[in-house]
Amino acid sequence: MPIYRRFKQSAVVVVMAATMMLMSACNHTETDDSIADTGAQYFNRVSSFPVYLNGDIGNETVAEIVAAANSGNMLIYTDGKMGKIGFVDITDITAPTAAGSVVVGGEPTSVTVVGNYALAAVNTSLDFINTSGNLVVIDITTKTIIETIPLAGQPDAISVSPDGQYAAIAIENERDEALGDGAPPQAPAGLLQIIDLTGTPANWQVRDVSLSGLADLYADDPETEFVDINDNNIAVITLQENNHIVLVDLSDGSIVNHFSAGSVNLSNIDITKDSLITQTDNLTDLLREPDGISWLGNDRFATANEGDLNGGSRGFTLFNIDGSVAYESAESVEHIITSRGHFPDKRAAKKGNEPENVEYGVYGDEEYLFVGSERSSVVLVYRITADFDPEFIQLLPAATKPEGLLAIPERGLFIAAGEEDSRADKIRSALTIYQLQDGTAHYPNIVSNNDLGDLPVGWGALSALSIDQQSDNLAYTVADSFYDSSRIFVVNIAEAPARINREILLKDTNGQLTAVDANLVNGDAEMSVNLDPEGIATSANGGFWLASEGKGTIGDLLKPFEFENMLLHISSDGLIKEVVTLPTEVADRQVRYGFEGVAAVMDGTTEMLYVVFQRSWRGDNDNRVRIGQYNTDTAKWRFFHYELDAVESINGGWVGLSDITSLGNDRFMVIERDNQGGPDAAIKRLYKFSIAGVTPLADDGSDTVAYPVLTKTLVDDLMDNLAATGGLTLEKIEGLAVTADGTVLIINDNDGVDDSNGETQLLRLPNLL
Repeated sequence: MPIYRRFKQSAVVVVMAATMMLMSACNHTETDDSIADTGAQYFNRVSSFPVYLNGDIGNETVAEIVAAANSGNMLIYTDGKMGKIGFVDITDITAPTAAGSVVVGGEPTSVTVVGNYALAAVNTSLDFINTSGNLVVIDITTKTIIETIPLAGQPDAISVSPDGQYAAIAIENERDEALGDGAPPQAPAGLLQIIDLTGTPANWQVRDVSLSGLADLYADDPETEFVDINDNNIAVITLQENNHIVLVDLSDGSIVNHFSAGSVNLSNIDITKDSLITQTDNLTDLLREPDGISWLGNDRFATANEGDLNGGSRGFTLFNIDGSVAYESAESVEHIITSRGHFPDKRAAKKGNEPENVEYGVYGDEEYLFVGSERSSVVLVYRITADFDPEFIQLLPAATKPEGLLAIPERGLFIAAGEEDSRADKIRSALTIYQLQDGTAHYPNIVSNNDLGDLPVGWGALSALSIDQQSDNLAYTVADSFYDSSRIFVVNIAEAPARINREILLKDTNGQLTAVDANLVNGDAEMSVNLDPEGIATSANGGFWLASEGKGTIGDLLKPFEFENMLLHISSDGLIKEVVTLPTEVADRQVRYGFEGVAAVMDGTTEMLYVVFQRSWRGDNDNRVRIGQYNTDTAKWRFFHYELDAVESINGGWVGLSDITSLGNDRFMVIERDNQGGPDAAIKRLYKFSIAGVTPLADDGSDTVAYPVLTKTLVDDLMDNLAATGGLTLEKIEGLAVTADGTVLIINDNDGVDDSNGETQLLRLPNLL
């Protein structure tokens, strides 16, 4: 949703493996020039404020629209779930603090600021027919309501003119999507209301502007979505379902222009929900159906083309005031998002990344346009060049489903409000604070290059790491079962950000996996496979070892057994050479938390594999998990026990292992983590242990098993490292590797941008070992 208060003064910027032959085969072009240049400035996330802190951790709260007061030191946001307007003190941007809230007698849908007043548009409708609302005026200093002004219906957005003379309120009177086919027309019609801000709030006058009869689509039912006002007191309004844009002179309420938002043709995008990122489809004559809107000066404006009924063009558009198109992003937004691992494949068949909002700000001599993507949970930052073309600069990670965007140039800040809140899904609604800084962009720290078809390699849900044995500049990672057609990604870690150069598709051409479980093999020409890769290790005998986690629990009716845990030997070109399963007496104990990592170590001429199980299986002590040892010469399994830390999260949950890597000389390091994220996260740790002098044992089939318990030593508590990124703590820290110079690499699984903000952090931690 758009922001209705901007600061346009000059800013005071607050500064605060492949072989070499394999590397040459991966030399594809990049999606854009996103690497920071010396002397450049970039926005970096400095902190995040989960808005439950203005209440109770158990409450479902949201931050949807955000405004600023007190010279940008106080954020004011709408919380529709709690029926409140919230306040956050950001005098210290690294430590934002709760500053209270005001109950407003309904669902606040938007907020803006004029002088010392916060103006909250509040929906008080009984239903879709009996619509109503109020403009609630709040004294920011005392945090008290001083006036309530009745509105003509259900408000959706409010904006204040730069000179403070007018407020414009978009009265949407939204449709009932469950009524018939959900399409308009549905009475009552939407409209625009103008508030003359003369004198005290008690004397403010309200004027109505009808928007009916303008649009080509559903002319009698304008669905007024968002509004912004320029320096000439011209309001620009989106009618999203009508695919229409209207300009109104606020001085007299006259309509100065209106026109269709038009349509777009898109090429090379993914429009199929199929657990694959395949950018091979085209769409023609797709209605833009714009949502958020923002002026860029006084002669042109930008729209976020989210879509609703029949459209959504997955990008943004710059319009001139005569209705002509000055710039169209087309499919470029989807491609940028894909290369950063934020493409939401489960939304591919709908409206893709869904640009929700746009915001404009002038920082010093530079003009910036911010485009918020609801489904990818990112903000794309563009610099407006001298010829008025947007130049993509960087991508910012946001809290889940960013809605409100706010530029605060006078402090060199930018704010994004993420509205999704689900504690059970490890998601908390939050305000994210970014600062314009000299130097480099901190995010992303892993991206993909273009493939041979000149399209970005699609990726996400990365669940493991391994360093190449010939080149310390190369690493390998895998995507888990969120995606079909399992593959290995080749990563150049010598660059910053690290770059996925290419992907290696796994193939069962020789029938090795078919012989074990034919259901995991696809019927395509490549004989691709659908595994759950959770661990990867480079093999001294060439290629890779993958740990694929089994699915389901034997004997469990709710989470029944589907397939078993496996180790797979993979050639350098992706061919499955061998499949290793657990002995029957072990496999019969399977629960759904199985193989999570693998390390390969040479013992003389024998390659030994070490596999971590995530959680206890049947027969294990509840707080002990197995680490399996597999001898590739004798094909024998032996086991150790590893004792987990006790649960420490205030939200409960469980603790398990996520990956393993060899440190040499019989020493290993593992990730131990809980299944909590955000403020509920407590355990994200690296431990090391030695197996020297410890003899593993075979499983004898007993009801209860006892293996030698390894002695672990804490290497690092990762909570501080994760907090240093400025975001809420990520849940799934799943990949671990160590470079030749001792730098520890960790990476998280972003769950394929499903019930997640899609953030992937590849952190480099030197001096730990």
